[in-house]
Amino acid sequence: MTLRSRIVGTGGYVPPRVVPNEELARLTGMSPSAIYRRTGIRERRWAGPDEATADLAWRAASEALDAAGVGANALDAIILSTTSPDTPMPASACHVQRLLGAKRAFAFDLAASCSGFLYALSVGDHLIRLGQARRVLVAAAEVKSRFLNYNEPSTAILFGDGAGAAVLAPGDERHGILSVSLRSDGTQAELIQIRAGGSRLPPSEKTVAEGLHAIHMEGPSLFRVAVRRLERAVSETLKEHGVTVPDVRCFLFHQANGRLLEKVWKRLGIESSRTFNLIERYGNTSSSSLPLTLDAAVRAGKVQTGDLVCLATIGGGLTWATALIRW
Repeated sequence: MTLRSRIVGTGGYVPPRVVPNEELARLTGMSPSAIYRRTGIRERRWAGPDEATADLAWRAASEALDAAGVGANALDAIILSTTSPDTPMPASACHVQRLLGAKRAFAFDLAASCSGFLYALSVGDHLIRLGQARRVLVAAAEVKSRFLNYNEPSTAILFGDGAGAAVLAPGDERHGILSVSLRSDGTQAELIQIRAGGSRLPPSEKTVAEGLHAIHMEGPSLFRVAVRRLERAVSETLKEHGVTVPDVRCFLFHQANGRLLEKVWKRLGIESSRTFNLIERYGNTSSSSLPLTLDAAVRAGKVQTGDLVCLATIGGGLTWATALIRW
């Protein structure tokens, strides 16, 4: 019998502070209607002054463990996707381990920008398939509100904060993760990046003054590339498994931009009834957007046992990824 890993519980968390377009309008000079027209976003959530990435991840992870009926001490591994860690070191996953009291687990961070959840899911899946773990927590958490430059309004209006998580356990031939496909293209790394703060350009008064610690994005170019990459990646995944769009019950995409999502659905011929969206309420929460959307879809009854579910995402790197799951 083929051993697969299966998602046995999901969880999500967003901070309580709601930031509507009216507030972003005052910060960026764009009108609320223009923000919505360009992004499909009406509001997003921002972390409070005492909240960091690990705090958000811990809350989402706790929900996922409750849904799975798994205690923290049963976890063998904790994998956290983030590009906004609490500190450069140690890994924020270690803080999540401490907050959960998951003393048996090993923990580490993974950075693949908005594609990070599926990269982490792939690692967790392989740990279970190889027999190195039986219970794996895969989480993604981001506090991107701390990395915004309001002098670059087309970027600043997009991002919110949040966390999502999933618990993996051994599955069987009928249910579980069928495949996770990972891709990257480093020649397009400059399309979205934080230019300073690392070993190439360490923090200094100059880098702070020039706003180089904020997210910088080449929006129009990234939009065009993202549409093409997502369309092709989903098509290739379906072809690999010998299925078509109507065979898939639910398509869940990284919530990057409402207009981008609509374009991808149209090109793939996906009906809106086969998707689920949080973009209007939460904005772009980077790598946490996909598990947040998955959790919301599961809790809304959009995903049922036996359904085929396709996940797809693209982010900085460039990185992109897809997953096909038999729920």
